[in-house]
Amino acid sequence: MKKADVVEFYARLAADNPHPETELEAGNPFQLVVAVALSAQATDIGVNKATRALFEVVKTPEQMVALGEEGLKQHIKTIGLFNTKAKNVIALSEKLIADFGGEVPADRDALETLPGVGRKTANVVMNVAFGAETFAVDTHIFRVGNRTGLARGKTPLAVELKLDKATPAPFRLHAHHWLILHGRYVCKARRPECWRCVVADLCAYKPKTPAPASPAKPA
Repeated sequence: MKKADVVEFYARLAADNPHPETELEAGNPFQLVVAVALSAQATDIGVNKATRALFEVVKTPEQMVALGEEGLKQHIKTIGLFNTKAKNVIALSEKLIADFGGEVPADRDALETLPGVGRKTANVVMNVAFGAETFAVDTHIFRVGNRTGLARGKTPLAVELKLDKATPAPFRLHAHHWLILHGRYVCKARRPECWRCVVADLCAYKPKTPAPASPAKPA
């Protein structure tokens, strides 16, 4: 995609959604780390349902450790892979206490040392909690980057690095949210809704999906 088209691409997404935000609910950086870790292979809606009651009683790593693995499981048992995730959340809470004074570090490399926290999770936390210009490549961004031609790559890291290089300054802070939301609600995996896409004419995806036919009116 040409530089001018990239600028126009982001400008249209920004005009359509001037203040994009994560759909995960969290009251502080620690709760955000937990929510993002729980969201792997799960929906934000499902995670939010599970964490609303949890986050009423757990706001710090110390409170999470006090709740314990079995107590945590009771809150998150509706989330996929909840046994492994519970173990990781307790372990990352213990590590935050032992190595970081109970505070979430504003450093991606340090975040990646936490159990269950990979590069994508670290990028989300850096962006949402600390205002860093990071690109958290999930399945939606990976699809949008490749399908549109904005940032093609065979791996999430390759797409991330291309987005980092291609995204101009005015759009860097919110870029990954625009792309995630666009992929979640418009540029869907099975049937992209091209007929209502604000960047359809800039997109490299050729078999544009037509609008669904209107139901026939009764005679």
